[in-house]
Amino acid sequence: MGKILKSKSSWPRTVVRKWLNLRSGAYEFHSDYPVKGKMEPTQSRRKSCSDGDYYKIMPEKFPGLLGQGNGDLKQSTGEQHVTRVDDKLDLKMFVGTWNVGGKSPHDGLDLKDWLQSPADADIYVLGFQEIVPLNAGNVLGAEDNGPVAKWLSLIREALNNNNHNLSQNDLQLSKNHRTSFELTKSSQQPRLSFSSISDDNPVSCNSTTPQGYSLAASKQMVGIFLCVWVRDDLRKRITNLKVSCVGRGIMGYLGNKGSISISMSVHETSLCFVCTHLTSGEKEGDEVRRNLDVTEILKRTRFSRSSKDSRPETIMDHDKVIWLGDLNYRLRASSDVHEQLNNNDWEALLEKDQLKIEQRAGRVFQGWEEGRIYFAPTYKYLINSDNYVAQTEKSKEKRRTPAWCDRILWKGDGMKQIWYTRGESRFSDHRPVQSLFSVHIDLTLNQSNRKTKPNNQNHRPNPVLPYTCHGKVQAEEILLLTRAQSCIDTQPRLISSVS
Repeated sequence: MGKILKSKSSWPRTVVRKWLNLRSGAYEFHSDYPVKGKMEPTQSRRKSCSDGDYYKIMPEKFPGLLGQGNGDLKQSTGEQHVTRVDDKLDLKMFVGTWNVGGKSPHDGLDLKDWLQSPADADIYVLGFQEIVPLNAGNVLGAEDNGPVAKWLSLIREALNNNNHNLSQNDLQLSKNHRTSFELTKSSQQPRLSFSSISDDNPVSCNSTTPQGYSLAASKQMVGIFLCVWVRDDLRKRITNLKVSCVGRGIMGYLGNKGSISISMSVHETSLCFVCTHLTSGEKEGDEVRRNLDVTEILKRTRFSRSSKDSRPETIMDHDKVIWLGDLNYRLRASSDVHEQLNNNDWEALLEKDQLKIEQRAGRVFQGWEEGRIYFAPTYKYLINSDNYVAQTEKSKEKRRTPAWCDRILWKGDGMKQIWYTRGESRFSDHRPVQSLFSVHIDLTLNQSNRKTKPNNQNHRPNPVLPYTCHGKVQAEEILLLTRAQSCIDTQPRLISSVS
């Protein structure tokens, strides 16, 4: 039997709301943290996107996860894993980003390669791009959260199986990436112990049994998805969870490109995680559009707060910020790119990296940090292959010069990157990227001795696009909308259900 998936009459309303950026759930998110008592009528319970019914919608004005002692939330006790020295907490934070190419995960997909790290983390920040195909139906129509439920289920299982640490042999392989990307087992040196890692990248080995992880917050905007997982014994210190979305896709507002930001506090230290999918393309001038995306995301991201609230309102108001995602910066065209690629000469290739060039010129991410890159470009691969498309594709139009599109940057004091590498999953045309941070949390801070950070004035808009380039972009977007409208105007199709 077939069934109608979407009535024709509901399409225009959905399109208009998305076109005007009027998403009714823009400040809502899913979380494992349960709320006691009844919710107000305007805070109605939405259907969970989990088969275990874990996820709740948190109202926009919810005070936080601690409840400030009012008993609103169930809290776990104990902090067995977190290292506390005098008046500071030393947390480990794992950050990962992956463009999955619009593919829904299959049952049993192994995330170990992506989530493994030199040590257990207290917080996992995982960002996705193209979690659904970026077609007209998903961009202009109702949000498809089916793949999100599958990814959350796989992540939950992986994090709570307590076997996602790197083996000692994996650690040596990762370390040897700095001299050669492709190493065979026979070329590796004897196994390392954790204690043999250099002091420059300290990794503490905790002997206590790891506790489980719960979902602090997750949010989807079309193909962008961001989720934050917190160790259960740290939950009581997490407060003030908020989200903000910025669409930078069609006409600069739709969600096929843009950002999801999650704000939260650990004790009184504010953290912000920004997951982005920036403008694609490797034509000359496309990097200017990506710079503009960053500027607009910084300018338009706002976290709801009251007039008397001193909590962060913008990204740059936070004490510590992580920016992750498919930033889409490419390599500048050069005749020797493919020769350097074949020679694994990453240092020479990185001299052509648009992000580094634009950052050095002060046109984007001024004052932000990124770790040294010792791994191969993460895009664009043939699916289920270790070969780049550029190595096999004969058509110039379809050929993509390999590039480090997938990146992790940070800004703020008290953060130190321990590890920065990529995974080797062949699931999509991008390789996942992951990093481990040491994050210092000052326990002496409280609301009475904090000062509201002034609005950052260093992020001025970049020069606008050249007129001819801008006109071409507008024409392409109008063409896409015309095609989308033709989809809307067609009669609803019957989709055969698959048992």
